[in-house]
Amino acid sequence: TCGMRTTKCQLLATSLCAMLLGLSIAALSTVTRFGPHFTFISNIAFESNSYKVIHNTAFYVGMCLSMILLLAALLSSIATVRESERLTAMGFFCFALAFCGLIPAAFWRYTHRTEVEDSMMDVYDFVYEEVRRNASSFRRQELAAIHETFLCCGKRSPFGETGHVERRTCPPGRPEAVEEDCLREIQDFLKKHMGFVSALLAVAICFVV
Repeated sequence: TCGMRTTKCQLLATSLCAMLLGLSIAALSTVTRFGPHFTFISNIAFESNSYKVIHNTAFYVGMCLSMILLLAALLSSIATVRESERLTAMGFFCFALAFCGLIPAAFWRYTHRTEVEDSMMDVYDFVYEEVRRNASSFRRQELAAIHETFLCCGKRSPFGETGHVERRTCPPGRPEAVEEDCLREIQDFLKKHMGFVSALLAVAICFVV
């Protein structure tokens, strides 16, 4: 009948949206895991690098959520075509699992709004101070790589002075980066990225509901 066909088309469209949502979460998780802005900070080794734990956890949680949504979309599509009650129930169960994962993720994001930014800036502060005190070639290379990635140069002095750390590690041939405070650049970059994360979580929760 016409009503049954319309319902099937709606269910297939919903499954397609769920699939696109799952792919979007997977893409954002992959960018977060392998993007140079994140990997440079995560790979810096020191005892109190809490960002590394957040970085890895975010990737695995994101990939799990995306796989659940993709599985729910696949089961729903097959169930709609075959008119299978069992597959429909399995699809709804997967949506329920996704909802149970999205709510804690959104709650953590809401209650720890600045933790990611703070942990990333703590890593930068550590490397910067190590180079300032010891001028270690190993740490200097790490600091230079961060400056090159974020197109920034050290930390701005309230007196407008440039220290020896900045002179040694500023990106060569990038005059626009010399005036940029790295702490501010890191914070601005993460605010934009976490804005995408928050928006995607909100859309996913509303869609699953």
